[in-house]
Amino acid sequence: MAIPFSVRGLARLRRIWRQPLALCLMGVALCGCSFDLGSLMPEKDKPQEAPKAAAATESAVSADNVSEAQVHTAKGQTLAKSGETAGALDEFNRAIALDPYNAQALYGRALIYQGSNEHNFAIADFSAANGLNPQKVEPLLGRATSYLAIGKVKEAAADLDEASEADPHNAQVWTARGQAYERLGDRAKAAASYNKAVALRPRDDAARSGLARVGGG
Repeated sequence: MAIPFSVRGLARLRRIWRQPLALCLMGVALCGCSFDLGSLMPEKDKPQEAPKAAAATESAVSADNVSEAQVHTAKGQTLAKSGETAGALDEFNRAIALDPYNAQALYGRALIYQGSNEHNFAIADFSAANGLNPQKVEPLLGRATSYLAIGKVKEAAADLDEASEADPHNAQVWTARGQAYERLGDRAKAAASYNKAVALRPRDDAARSGLARVGGG
């Protein structure tokens, strides 16, 4: 699924890394390769200590609801990919109303909110998707991007630390982590992150530019 969005903080840094990071995250959304949520089922988020509450939740989200939600999610992804974000948002909303545990719909809706600069809503949905499937890179990277956009750089760095541990071979994560630590003034961590990004993806202009700024290499 592809949902355009724009993010960034400080004026000069925005020009430097807004488009590369946004396009990279959009690429992940389009491919949908590493954020495979097809196996997620409602029981993952049910409280184990309260069997009666769990049973009520299970009955509320029926198999038919889950199936119908998946249909709406697929429609939303198709619409988002073609740039019809209003229609996509409507489909994701329907999917989530039917199945609040549909992490794909939550992630898709988060990207739409992010593209509309509604970052607090985006963060909430990225957080929900991450809670349903912890340590997946895409929700962490998405949430970090929105955190950076609203100036919550420490929170972004924490998400990117986690994402880099979950997938140490993801150049996007290392580039974004370098940007976060650069904004925090930690040149050593920024340089280390940019170096890893360049090692994984030598033509990463954002990482190479960042590396030059912080004096790494």
